[in-house]
Amino acid sequence: MGASDDLPVVRTLAELTGLVEQHRGLYVRWSRGPATDLADVSRTSSTDDLTGVRMSGLSANPLDVEEWWADRPVRVWAARRLHDYAHLPHDKGPGVRPWVLTGRETGRGPDNEPLVADVRPMCWIDAGVIDEALAEVERQVNPWGPLRRTGR
Repeated sequence: MGASDDLPVVRTLAELTGLVEQHRGLYVRWSRGPATDLADVSRTSSTDDLTGVRMSGLSANPLDVEEWWADRPVRVWAARRLHDYAHLPHDKGPGVRPWVLTGRETGRGPDNEPLVADVRPMCWIDAGVIDEALAEVERQVNPWGPLRRTGR
């Protein structure tokens, strides 16, 4: 698939969970989409918001289940990966939404997130999946807040 916004859409948390269970090396990125992010392949990178420094790839978050997660439900893992960054559409502005990609890690960003090059867009994640993820987190015995840092 190219950088087109014409990608398949994951419409349920169960569908996203299936992708995570079947494939390694998937990432979720919150942006205006592959058409914007990959418009100039020679400059495919994210920029550090604080310093303005261009980084060595697109900032994304891994969907691979970590070994320490053990036999816990992959559904909860996938929900958490979305929940932790669900604030980004509000913070980054209109048109920002999640999409799944594969690629090659080139380094780490300022929040220790992977920077991904040689990006291949896989699919969009529908807003309803985010709602499902938030509901899944709320059902947990010890729910957590979003990964969001505020000033003092």
